[in-house]
Amino acid sequence: MAIGMHNLTSSKGSRSSRKRVGRGLGSTGTYSGRGGKGQTARSGVSGLRRLGMRRTILAQPKMRGFKSLEDKPAVVNVAALMAHFDGKTPVTLMELKKAGVVRMSARRVKILGSGEVNVALTVKGCDISEGAKQKILAAGGKIV
Repeated sequence: MAIGMHNLTSSKGSRSSRKRVGRGLGSTGTYSGRGGKGQTARSGVSGLRRLGMRRTILAQPKMRGFKSLEDKPAVVNVAALMAHFDGKTPVTLMELKKAGVVRMSARRVKILGSGEVNVALTVKGCDISEGAKQKILAAGGKIV
């Protein structure tokens, strides 16, 4: 038999009629599923009256200024590069993670110019300050 709109049925138990409350004592009992007496038993009183936009706004911390959601770069000085790199391998974010200079969760890294550079380093894919750039280039290194 072909399936058509005229012979489609829902699975047994997947549909049930809604609970009709407040239609007399014979339907669901004296209180119609609203519990006891009082304000919450009356009509027009929402159980969600304390939720909503006002509560959300009041719950927010009210501090002045602006806080960027952009992740901050991990900071590495050129002195730390000299301690972990010999100039044969390029300085990249993954190499810095492997060497233990930055955390594994770091997404960006910025190299600052504190320290001395006496090896020609090749730096790839890192943010570099002006001072660090001058020191690396003066030592014969490259910034890619």
